[in-house]
Amino acid sequence: MEEKEKHILVGEVIPIEHGLISSPIDAPRRRTLQNFQKKIGVTFNSLELLNVALTHSSYSRYYDKVFDDNEKLEYMGDAVLELASSTYIFKKFPSLDEGELTKLRASVVCQSTLSKIAKRLKIGNIIQFDYGESSSGGATRESNLEDAFESVIGAIYLDCGWETARGFVFEQLAPEFKNLSDENIADELQKMVRKNLSDYKSTLQEILMKDNPNVRIEYVELSASGPPHLPTFEFAVKIDDKIMGKGVGNSKKSAEQVAAKKALQKLENQQKKSETED
Repeated sequence: MEEKEKHILVGEVIPIEHGLISSPIDAPRRRTLQNFQKKIGVTFNSLELLNVALTHSSYSRYYDKVFDDNEKLEYMGDAVLELASSTYIFKKFPSLDEGELTKLRASVVCQSTLSKIAKRLKIGNIIQFDYGESSSGGATRESNLEDAFESVIGAIYLDCGWETARGFVFEQLAPEFKNLSDENIADELQKMVRKNLSDYKSTLQEILMKDNPNVRIEYVELSASGPPHLPTFEFAVKIDDKIMGKGVGNSKKSAEQVAAKKALQKLENQQKKSETED
């Protein structure tokens, strides 16, 4: 059996709070992190925590995981983002009911928005990737940008507290709501929901056909219920006769889109698991 190549790490890893370990930070990396915190208006007590937030799993795996990547901070940031964005929307649009608030949050606080914010902050330029991920477009991949942005939120929360994290989220989300008010939100919400439900099927098809042009993708209705004016449909998406995702919606199209989204998430999780096992 061929011996695995050993990758030599320059510098010492840095144990920090919350059970995390940062990769070594040389002088240029420290300047990069300092410049980034100035850009976002947050002063970290621990730049090492910010460094972990901007470390992709591929970089950690390259060095046999002797330090942490941003996946745990992403988990924390996702929870903080949900509460902070919910607070923002709740206060800004008092006329919306619970269901409408949920739809608005899902329509705005989604991968396309979060990756757009990350691009605005140029986060992709300072994430640590291994060569393979970097050379294949990792710095512009929406999933990487979304994860890193959420990780930064998690790092801000752990290092600086809730008020600072909430303020950061409010500031970054504000441009996404600049043309919305409590007076026009009802009409705009419908447009936003329709727009953000339009991508998952085409994205799934593009990804699958890239690897296998002959792949069979089929959307199957599993159930239909409710009164005629408010029906509920459940659909499954089958890939080569195997169910990869299920979705529920108030129309057949929306249920199909949710199923496609679930399939995309499942494929991404499978890819991450495969990379980890390698």
